Amino acid sequence: MDVYGLIGFPLGHSFSKKYFTEKFERENLAGRRFELFPLDNIDDLAALLDSERELRGLAVTIPYKESVLPYLTALSDNAKKIGAVNCIKIFGGKLTGYNTDVIGFESSLVPLLQSHHTKALLLGTGGSSKAVQFVLTKLGIEFLLVSRHKTKESGYIQYNSVDKKLLKEYPLIINATPVGMSPHENARPPIAYEYLDKRNLLYDLIYTPALTDFLKAGIEKGAVVKNGYEMLVLQAEENWRIWNNP
Repeated sequence: MDVYGLIGFPLGHSFSKKYFTEKFERENLAGRRFELFPLDNIDDLAALLDSERELRGLAVTIPYKESVLPYLTALSDNAKKIGAVNCIKIFGGKLTGYNTDVIGFESSLVPLLQSHHTKALLLGTGGSSKAVQFVLTKLGIEFLLVSRHKTKESGYIQYNSVDKKLLKEYPLIINATPVGMSPHENARPPIAYEYLDKRNLLYDLIYTPALTDFLKAGIEKGAVVKNGYEMLVLQAEENWRIWNNP
């Protein structure tokens, strides 16, 4: 039996297992199963590979999209440029890393963009953020990274710098942090939501809850909002294509 799975920690509210289990049933893909593999430490990956010899592919989520890189045999061109992976193909004893977040994010974002969405505030600097940065650069959208940590690097600001002026100048706001994810639905990134308006577009990579407090605040001010569900579906299908291509 071919086995596929998801590594990360914690994995209590995984999209992937339900999605792939239903896909296998719907498309009559017998002899395949999808499992969750919560790893306390990325060093546990080797033991997982030893114990699950039928593994053909892994999806990767928080917090291992970057720290898994040293364990891989090869990287796709995009994964090399991004510095993060969310998909691993296991074939012939080799682990090849890919980044399919970029496909899901770009395809789900582009239909929402308007002519004034030329600048973005990107909340978060982790592995998911790196995929978003890659897409924004490709699309020619200037962005500022918003971080909780003090940094002297250009292109980074802290949350207390996100004021009315910035929200007008950077109308596209993307949450690439886990803040607001179930079971912490009452949390949201600390920006000045009172200054949002209908010109803003808020995109949250979180898919559960479907409406985070971040998105609810945008709706209250007339902004266009989008959660991460479509992105997840698109990247999951691209993962499947990669896992099953020679």
